[in-house]
Amino acid sequence: MNITYPGRRTTSVVARVLTAVAALAFLGGALAGCSSASGEEKTNPNYTTEATDSFPVTVEHKFGQTKIDAEPQRVVVVGLTEQDILLELGVTPIATTEWYGDQPYAVWPWATDLLGDAKPAVLDQTDGLQYEKIAALKPDLIIGTNAGLTKETYQELSKIAPTVTSIKGSEEYFSNWRDQTRQVAAAVGRSDAGDKLIAGVESAYTDAAAAHPEFKGLTATFSQGTPYEGNLWVYPDGINTDFLTDLGFNMTQGLETYAPTAGSQAQISAENIGLIDADVIVFATESPEGIGDLLKFGTVSSLSAVTGNHAIFTDAELAGAIYFLTPLSQKYVLEHLVPRLVDAVSGVAPQSTEG
Repeated sequence: MNITYPGRRTTSVVARVLTAVAALAFLGGALAGCSSASGEEKTNPNYTTEATDSFPVTVEHKFGQTKIDAEPQRVVVVGLTEQDILLELGVTPIATTEWYGDQPYAVWPWATDLLGDAKPAVLDQTDGLQYEKIAALKPDLIIGTNAGLTKETYQELSKIAPTVTSIKGSEEYFSNWRDQTRQVAAAVGRSDAGDKLIAGVESAYTDAAAAHPEFKGLTATFSQGTPYEGNLWVYPDGINTDFLTDLGFNMTQGLETYAPTAGSQAQISAENIGLIDADVIVFATESPEGIGDLLKFGTVSSLSAVTGNHAIFTDAELAGAIYFLTPLSQKYVLEHLVPRLVDAVSGVAPQSTEG
């Protein structure tokens, strides 16, 4: 899988190029009446918790602020990862959005137990936001903190139902996971629970880092697993790299110079592969075939991290958990990646997705 837009990835098989969609004028009148802010009481039978905040609540975000009059019961996720946050808060969305991986209901294995028997509708942003399908679901809240929303698409969604986006100053797809968690939790009236999710993940990283002081100060690089369009897509410091820095690693510096836009991945050509060498490299490969393709690209096979068995080649689920970077997926990352990092630091990491 390879990214072709800021913050996320796509492949020639499953393209996920999220384009800014022009406002659909004819939808305005038809959708304006679909919001369920009428005060009508509804109960979502799949919720496992109750709101602790008092409604109405107002959530500030990059496009202004959104008032939510009552606890939402029909939550639609138009972003790529927010279902994780909602499910861990005990709030089951009525619709999710497919990103990649073709997981049932767009919910990955680390979250399926929380989904239970619910069967949310699945949206797709390949050709833009599906306004009519969203409206037909009659949501009373739309969550899009990781949806690449523009002001125009936010305004269109707001005609359907109250819509919450990422905070002011955030990137379209790299909004900080803590900020996203707080936004989502506030929107569904579970602010305290959101704070607890964040604190739990931070504590888990602190414990893992303390248990492995050998990580501290070592350099690390995080890269997608196979080249795309003549480049390897590598993550500069601060772009989806918390899962390594929170364990004590220092990210390889200078890669942002090769990012086409601020906040996006660096595009490293075959002749520049030496720039990614580090004490440890994590490649988000997803199959044994992906490892083969990667090792044939430029000088990857001769990097000291690769020849010294300091490189990790992930399987599909671990790669997905790293890309999601939600509180829930990070617990999966800690469980499955830390033992592999121990091997990589020790120089005994195998060239295998199985670890």
